[in-house]
Amino acid sequence: MLKTIHSAIFPLLCGGIVSFYSCTTTKAVADNDSQDISLKEAFKDKFYMGTTLNAWQLMGRRPEELNIAKTQFNSIVAENIMKSGRVQPKEGEFDFTLADKFVEFGEQNDMHIHGHTLIWHSQAPRWFFTDNAGDLVSKEVLTERMKTHIFTVVGRYKGRVASWDVVNEAIEDDGSYRQSNFYKILGEDFIKLAFKFAHQADPEAKLYYNDYSMANPRKRNGVVKMVEELRREGIHIDGIGMQGHVGLNNPDLEEFDKSLEAYGKLGKIMITELELSVLPSPWGDAGAELSDTYTYDDKMNPFPNGLPDDVQQQFTHRFIDFFKLFLKHKDNITRVNLWGINDGNSWKNNWPVRGRTDYPLLFDRENNAKPVVEKLIELAK
Repeated sequence: MLKTIHSAIFPLLCGGIVSFYSCTTTKAVADNDSQDISLKEAFKDKFYMGTTLNAWQLMGRRPEELNIAKTQFNSIVAENIMKSGRVQPKEGEFDFTLADKFVEFGEQNDMHIHGHTLIWHSQAPRWFFTDNAGDLVSKEVLTERMKTHIFTVVGRYKGRVASWDVVNEAIEDDGSYRQSNFYKILGEDFIKLAFKFAHQADPEAKLYYNDYSMANPRKRNGVVKMVEELRREGIHIDGIGMQGHVGLNNPDLEEFDKSLEAYGKLGKIMITELELSVLPSPWGDAGAELSDTYTYDDKMNPFPNGLPDDVQQQFTHRFIDFFKLFLKHKDNITRVNLWGINDGNSWKNNWPVRGRTDYPLLFDRENNAKPVVEKLIELAK
């Protein structure tokens, strides 16, 4: 059962020179610390409970959020700071400042550390694909750039980062290959090469393919076909990262269940990037294509001043339904990772419509545990 700390001295501490923000933050963290049992303890015999860390947190600007990460979760992934555009903005010039802080935080707190992501079209630096004239490079050049990047990044954290998203979002919703620059230059081989290089750089690291809309039947079939072909060619791939960008109505739980069954036959599963948006989707599904953005409209932002009780209850029930599926497939699931710590730092406030107020995570904007946290702990028991 979740407890709330009430102390006679708390109002005194919140007076005078102590700011209101500091006091509300202190109380919120105290509330979270007062739980009889944490999420990581509740699910410790089932799978890792993970969360996502961002640059502000790692630079020390959000200590109360890092406290939640330490007390509630036993696995971490970086939101953006390990992506190629951040790590190697210019060819041969690597910046591991924040990535090092991320790994050190995980090590200091005895956490499972997951790397995200080695090869992804969306946040790769422009130079990766072009020559000095701005034309696409040859197969040989891109292959060498991929190898250098992967060997440098994975090699730096060999034996420290337990698992990697090697390739991210290479399959379209219809099951076909995404026509990214990686694909245009190297074809399907870019996926094979990425996994090959990652395995060579750290043979002990677990290697995953990660994507969104993975409950979509056509996409599911495309991913299964791709992984089976890689395996037949002797490529080492440990499993599937099934992104959890879900909503109140999408995806269909039965299709999600079918996907867990299908991906479980390929290897281990990680539930990645999990959040549950309560806002309407402009296109009616739960995808995560960054290029799909829409102009702000009040009707798309129905809860700017707080979440009504009935919607909060829908949120709770829906989250529980997903965790029932995770527990059903716990023998194949190694990690369930929330895409953020609290509602305020969720990317869903600005995507696919910038300037909205969403409530997709387990902790609110004041870092208080939502009612669903207690329910999930009870479910784990």
